[in-house]
Amino acid sequence: MNSLAFDERLLAWFDRHGRKDLPWQQDKSPYRVWISETMLQQTQVAMVIPYFEAFMVRFPTVQALAQAELDEVLSYWSGLGYYARARNLHRAAQQIEAMGRFPDTLEALQQLPGIGLSTAGAIMSIAYERSHPILDGNVRRVLARYRAIAGWPGEAKVNKRLWELSRALTPQDRVADYTQAIMDLGATLCTRGRPACDLCPLNDDCLASKEGRVADFPTPKPGKTLPVKQRAFLLLANSRQHVFLEKRPPAGIWGGLWCLPEFEHHEQALAWCRERNIAILDRYMMERRRHTFSHYHLDYTPLVILTDGGGHGVSEKGSAGWHPIESIDRLGLAAPIKLLLKHYQNHEDKHDKNG
Repeated sequence: MNSLAFDERLLAWFDRHGRKDLPWQQDKSPYRVWISETMLQQTQVAMVIPYFEAFMVRFPTVQALAQAELDEVLSYWSGLGYYARARNLHRAAQQIEAMGRFPDTLEALQQLPGIGLSTAGAIMSIAYERSHPILDGNVRRVLARYRAIAGWPGEAKVNKRLWELSRALTPQDRVADYTQAIMDLGATLCTRGRPACDLCPLNDDCLASKEGRVADFPTPKPGKTLPVKQRAFLLLANSRQHVFLEKRPPAGIWGGLWCLPEFEHHEQALAWCRERNIAILDRYMMERRRHTFSHYHLDYTPLVILTDGGGHGVSEKGSAGWHPIESIDRLGLAAPIKLLLKHYQNHEDKHDKNG
């Protein structure tokens, strides 16, 4: 067994192999750490990097984020998923601006929307260099394997054991590097599939490795068959290349995002058009698509209806209206809707060129 302590081995590995050039590691500040930690929740580093960089250019300070319109914030989040994170960032930024300074205690951070104990601990450790444990997905996996802690981490008793272990192992010194190191280890070596145990600095006394049971930890969430919901989306477009969009309610799936009108079936979509005296110049169905949420599959088939150049028949309110299709990158759109509209736009562009 290696005589060096857990944190010493981890830090020695980090000094030689850890990632030190990630964008949020440059010009480190509580604000930048907070944004990065929020984006990294259930999202891989490679995907987060371009979003983080674009977000920082547009919202370089908490004040810039607080004073922006939510629509614009959501447009910079489109494609990252779990949009409640962006809504919570915006609300929290407004609260921080009202306070006059960024919170610098674990308790104050946890009072902000969307900041749980692990995110607060990461901000305190990385930005303020004060020793606090964290327990994100990567850390859970490392610790569950290191001490062969069985059981799904979502269970209260398992989660409690993991927090206790994280707290016991977190050092007082070099805590910013340690926090980054243990996250790095989970992201690069102690991965969910095909972990590189022979390169791991903790391999000498990792119980899961010694028992040859690395793949058993952490215990996966009990499986269940996801239900499937069938929906029809109405892609209503006019001859000026405007599409009709509706804004979702603030809470729930795709909360606060612009989406296409949604119906249980296409006959309802056609009835909706007839009730509003929309002149149907052409209509056709696009192929069915699937988007998977954490708790169900959404199978949706877009019905494209082309109308004349006017917007009459469809009332425009703050939560609904016509938008130029070339403006979709500036809107807070659910990623599947943005992809669908781009597909439609490309189809129409080719049709015009060949027409």
